[in-house]
Amino acid sequence: MAAVIAVVMLLAVAAYACAGGTDYGAGFWDLTAGGAERGKRPRWLIDHAMAPVWEVNNVWLVFVLVIMWTGFPVLFQTVFSAMWLPLALAAVGLVLRGAGFALRKPVRRIAGRRLYGAVFALSSLLTPFFLGAAVGGIASGRAVPGTEASAHAWANPTSILFGLIAIVATAFLGAVFLAADAARFGAPDLVGYFRRRALGSVVALAVLAAVMLTVTWSDAPHVWHGLTHGVGLGLVILAGVCSLATGWLLLRRSGAWSRLTAVGVVAAAVLAWGAAQRPYLIPTSLTVAEGAGAPSSLRWVGLVTLVAVVLVCPAVAFLYWLDTHGDLEPLSGADLQRTRPGRDDPPGPGAPSRPDRAKLSRPDRTNQSRPDRAVANRPSATDPPAPPTWVAVARHTVARHAVSSAPRHVPRRRRGGRRDRAARGRGSSPRRGRPR
Repeated sequence: MAAVIAVVMLLAVAAYACAGGTDYGAGFWDLTAGGAERGKRPRWLIDHAMAPVWEVNNVWLVFVLVIMWTGFPVLFQTVFSAMWLPLALAAVGLVLRGAGFALRKPVRRIAGRRLYGAVFALSSLLTPFFLGAAVGGIASGRAVPGTEASAHAWANPTSILFGLIAIVATAFLGAVFLAADAARFGAPDLVGYFRRRALGSVVALAVLAAVMLTVTWSDAPHVWHGLTHGVGLGLVILAGVCSLATGWLLLRRSGAWSRLTAVGVVAAAVLAWGAAQRPYLIPTSLTVAEGAGAPSSLRWVGLVTLVAVVLVCPAVAFLYWLDTHGDLEPLSGADLQRTRPGRDDPPGPGAPSRPDRAKLSRPDRTNQSRPDRAVANRPSATDPPAPPTWVAVARHTVARHAVSSAPRHVPRRRRGGRRDRAARGRGSSPRRGRPR
């Protein structure tokens, strides 16, 4: 059971690396877009592309933390004790990044927009670096159980290299997704803009991957052996094939399926790292069986995981599908004007016709003045039963809402009409406003 939960945690890490990494990459390109005029259009595209789904991507991070805390408490204690500083800085970066992105649009002052935009962009750069540095501390085996907090656990060659790879991988994902979003929004100049950056990012990522293999040979030998043998080697090859496929697709005019291959690059790299550490959670010091929690806790974690797979994963996948197909774009002012009902539009479902609308605004007094009509309108034994009271109230509420929401043309009342003469006959003067 512990091995199954460990695989689920690794898949959640891969999901966060792909989904959250896309948003971090968008923030990286926001930082490097240039000044106000030069970076206006790239930042406009970043705002429109990130707005629908940037909050939901953190679901995967919460899922990883819950599984680590409940399923592998020794791992959780070791990691957060030995590397609390980079993890705390990453958490602060998460908060500041979300605040900067949410507040820079409604602020009207230029200085405020620049401040919040800078907070968003810098946090998108520093957060993946510190998360990658923490992963490097785990991969190099420096964060062993009982280790006190020190810079040695995360400020080492493997950690720094993992942090740089995290930045470049998120920039690569962000550029690929933004190029596809530019095509969807009808901005051909931004398509080429982000495709060139995606191609440069994939080249930089390949160079850093080669350097990483060289560094881990001496600094993390267990991980290096796992990456060059067995399942880890197969996943590394898969990541390389997906990188070549992404570059080839970006050079084509359509660029279709480039997002899928880019996700394959990052997901395969994360899974290769997890496979290289087998059977350890922390290489050579903490195995999966040693770091696992109680069997009852693992069973409950498995049950919660099953519920999440059934309920959360389809909803999140459907949200991503709506976003990539452009169904979550906000309505503009022109869209709202087109959807507003006009004077000549037919009434909605449940609304009465125009001649009958006036009847709903005044009570029916016909039965009070004509007793014969009242007798004729009494229900007989052959009539169908009247609906319950709550049904009648609901129908009346719907009808009143339809009447109040429908536009009506009210003609101006002429002076000297029948109502004015009736009012003067009752002893009041509508013109002077005092009794005669």
